[in-house]
Amino acid sequence: MAKVCEICGKKPGFGHSVSHAHNLTPRRWNPNLRRVRANVKGTVKSVRICTSCLKAGKVMKATRKNPPKV
Repeated sequence: MAKVCEICGKKPGFGHSVSHAHNLTPRRWNPNLRRVRANVKGTVKSVRICTSCLKAGKVMKATRKNPPKV
């Protein structure tokens, strides 16, 4: 599955790890994605969103109808 935020479209960044001897090896910086149950167009869906979208309030998290009894 692709590591892409379903809200903003943030994807992995690509580059090189650079050693002290300046040897270059490929690496990637993945976005910090979380699976969240959210209200999307009136229905509850499980979506993968980055934490920056979650923190910015771009997604309304779904609530449980019947919370568990303790």
